[in-house]
This record gives sequence, structure tokens and C-alpha cells, in this order.
Amino acid sequence: MLKLFSITLLTVAFAIAAFAAKRFPLAAASIVPAAKGSVEIGHDRNGNTEIKLTVEHLANPTSLSPSQANYVVWLQDKTSGPENRGELRVNGKLEGIFQTVTPRNRKNFDLFVTGENDGTAKSPSGLEVLRTTVSR
Repeated sequence: MLKLFSITLLTVAFAIAAFAAKRFPLAAASIVPAAKGSVEIGHDRNGNTEIKLTVEHLANPTSLSPSQANYVVWLQDKTSGPENRGELRVNGKLEGIFQTVTPRNRKNFDLFVTGENDGTAKSPSGLEVLRTTVSR
């Protein structure tokens, strides 16, 4: 009985470790030196990749030079162009959270944030402010 309990406990511990979120720090560009942030990668119940980006001390995009209207989050695989995943909104405390889900086959990619005048831009044209490489 104790052996069965031990095996069950190890199996549960392994499952938790396998599906636990992994955190990747964001590197800030020199135009936003106080900015800090991280990207947390997990999985939903369907096996898709959940992405949660959290930032603090990120200046309002209108404070950039040249001024921008939005921050846009981009994902880029090694074999494809950048994909606009949506707008990162920064509150009055210079904090922001952005969440998205991608297909399960996306394991290694770059995530970066740019200032853009158009939140629906098809390709990045503004200043890059944050970046990380996700590798699982």
C-alpha cells in the first residue's frame, strides 16, 4: 500500500512539474531603461500554449520618442514573420498584463513588444521596447 501511495505521489509531482508554468525575463531597450517584465508560459487543458506577459515601470507609449499610440505584442517563430497578438495596455501605475493562447506546436519563439501608432499593424514598424526568447 505504501509503495502504491509513493508511486501515485511521484506521478502527481511529475505531472505538476511538467505542466508548471515557465518564466522568461524580458530585456528592456535603452529607450525604456526602467521597464521590467516577464513572460510566463503554461498549458491549457487542450495542450495549447498559454502566454502571460507582465510588465512594470513601462512608460506610456505616448512618452516614447517618437510618440506612439499603442504597445503591440508580437510572436515570431524562426521560420515565419512576426504575428501581431494584440495590444499591451499600460495603466497609470505603468503596469500592464497581456494574455494570449497559441497552438500547442509553438514551442520556440521570440516575443517582443513595439510601440506602434496602429494597434492592428500587420508588421512591426515602431520602436522595440521589450524582448525575450522562449525555448521549451
